[in-house]
Amino acid sequence: MSDHNINAEKYWQANLRLILGSLVVWAMASYGCAILLRPMLSGIHIGGTDLGFWFAQQGSILVFIILTFFYAWRMNKLDEEFGLQE
Repeated sequence: MSDHNINAEKYWQANLRLILGSLVVWAMASYGCAILLRPMLSGIHIGGTDLGFWFAQQGSILVFIILTFFYAWRMNKLDEEFGLQE
C-alpha cells in the first residue's frame, strides 16, 4: 500500500469518526432529550415551557446548526492536518 492510500484511509477514518460523533450528539439532543428523557426534564422550565418540550421544538434544531458549524470548522482542521486545504 502506498503512502497516499494510507493517508487517504486515515483521512476517511477521521472523517467518519467526526460524522458518527456528530450524529450521536444530534440523536441524543433530538431523541434522547426530546423523547426518552422528557419525563425527567419536565420539571425544568425554560422560556415558559418544560425543557423536554423545548428540546423537541427548538433545542434539536439549534444543536444541528451548531454541529454543522463545528463539522465545517473541524473538517478545515482535518484538511490542514492531511495537507488537503484549499
